[in-house]
Amino acid sequence: MKMVKAIIKPERFEFVKKALEDKGFNGMTITEVKGRGEQKGITLEYRGGLMTVDLLPKTQIEIVVRDTEVDGVIMTISESARTGKIGDGKIFVLPVEKSIRIRTGETDV
Repeated sequence: MKMVKAIIKPERFEFVKKALEDKGFNGMTITEVKGRGEQKGITLEYRGGLMTVDLLPKTQIEIVVRDTEVDGVIMTISESARTGKIGDGKIFVLPVEKSIRIRTGETDV
């Protein structure tokens, strides 16, 4: 099993969620996070002065899937989150040793 962790622009989340649901990936954990990448933030004009915001709001999506489903999840997230502009996000894949359903005690579900 693998955990696919994607950090995307918040405004793209509904598109990504819908695309994942359409492919049958319903279970996910969503976290609102802040971060920065190569863009190193943005400069805004506020009350006549310039202000640098170096930590931008992002949405983090975590999905645990079977090894055979990883490429499909990555492709779905990439296609639905992409705007073609800097700051579109990043996807990470991590190994998951074990999962346990608390209600029933089932493992690796």
